[in-house]
Amino acid sequence: MSFKRLSILFSVAIFCLYAGLILSLLYFYKGPLFLEIILSERTLFSIRLSLFTATVATLISVFFAIPSAYALSRFRFPGRQLIDTILELPMIVSPVALGAVVLIFFNTPPGAFLQEKGVQFVFTIYGIFLAQFITTVGIAIRLIKAAMDEIPVRYEEVARTLGASPAKAFLTVTLSLSKRGIIAASILTWAKALGEFGATITIAGSMAMKTETIPIAIFMRLASADIEGTAVLVLILVGIGLGILYGVRFLTGRNVPV
Repeated sequence: MSFKRLSILFSVAIFCLYAGLILSLLYFYKGPLFLEIILSERTLFSIRLSLFTATVATLISVFFAIPSAYALSRFRFPGRQLIDTILELPMIVSPVALGAVVLIFFNTPPGAFLQEKGVQFVFTIYGIFLAQFITTVGIAIRLIKAAMDEIPVRYEEVARTLGASPAKAFLTVTLSLSKRGIIAASILTWAKALGEFGATITIAGSMAMKTETIPIAIFMRLASADIEGTAVLVLILVGIGLGILYGVRFLTGRNVPV
């Protein structure tokens, strides 16, 4: 067997693994039950809440990620390596641990002051925003930085020699050329936020019709041994995620490099 066929075989094997897991959910599919669950007030609330919070968290994450990624990609400054390392935290520490860190912070004097005088995060929708933000912003920065690293610095230098300010060179050259990378990072960030569970349930709890996102709804159904309901909610979550990714690829007419 040639190396080409062997490598293709590996990719097909992994595809079959994921496809088999998704298709196994259909074993519990029942038409009337599916419609009953998906049209229930609680499920519709979870879907709306998940889509809303994931979108807001993604916008905030990308807003902070773009200038942060640019700084790490283009400049050398004291503490840069430490900052670059800390950004790996969401990838090496479980979301539950991150959520626990946030809860511990809110039990310190500064955190308690913020809760009393500022925004109440614990067991509120703001806690969902915070949980999704802290678990995605580091990943967004890493992905956007990788896209900007591929753009030669000399392009910006040429723009500045032609009279462009550093900010204008960034906006017209780097930001423009890294557009596809930013789109890909935004999609992955949104998908990560949509499926975020550990930090969300730790900070915001699992209150029905208040802080119950789709992943939390899945956990609650599974905890009550409702296998059919769990399968339906997982299909909804997978369908939304894959549907968004496929839709973006279809509309752009090319594969998003994710």
